[in-house]
Amino acid sequence: MAKMYGKGGKTAIESEEQQKLRWQVELEFVQCLANPNYLNFLAQRGYFKDQAFINYLKYLQYWKEPEYAKYLMYPMCLYFLDLLQYEHFRREIVNSQCCKFIDDQAILQWQHYTRKRIKMFNSVNNTQMNAAATCGTEINEAQQPQMAAQQPGSNSAAGVNIQNGNTGVNTQQAQLVGSQQQSQQMNGTNSVNPLMQKMQ
Repeated sequence: MAKMYGKGGKTAIESEEQQKLRWQVELEFVQCLANPNYLNFLAQRGYFKDQAFINYLKYLQYWKEPEYAKYLMYPMCLYFLDLLQYEHFRREIVNSQCCKFIDDQAILQWQHYTRKRIKMFNSVNNTQMNAAATCGTEINEAQQPQMAAQQPGSNSAAGVNIQNGNTGVNTQQAQLVGSQQQSQQMNGTNSVNPLMQKMQ
């Protein structure tokens, strides 16, 4: 629940629905200020001579804060909201020729701004993709020697012969040798190589 100060210093309490509706109305109105023809319409009907309306325009400047400005689809409205704070601009916008000049300049700005933004986004995307590609190749090149260094040390204990190109582990031979040694120890036979026995 929010308090809203009205005429004569009296406070009126708003419900959540009323706050939401006020927020939507103010959002719509602020964005309408991006249209110079609408400003000309307001000026010709004397709204800019009403002090209550001028105070309302001052109040609406909270839309310039980032947490509110992110909801605006036409950020140009904030520029016109700033101009409306000046009496000279409020007086001149009554003139239809002045309004048409501002409207033409706004259209030209949007056209060139859109082209510039597209070029800027394309160049940024290209540089990011190139940077990601070069970074990826550098990481792969750095990882390859480390992986190659880890393989011989870890696989040599398991009986892998990488130098000869035989990367399969001869598990059957390793199990056979282990079982022969165990049976010889259990039988009490000499586990010395027969060639060593001949040399003795």
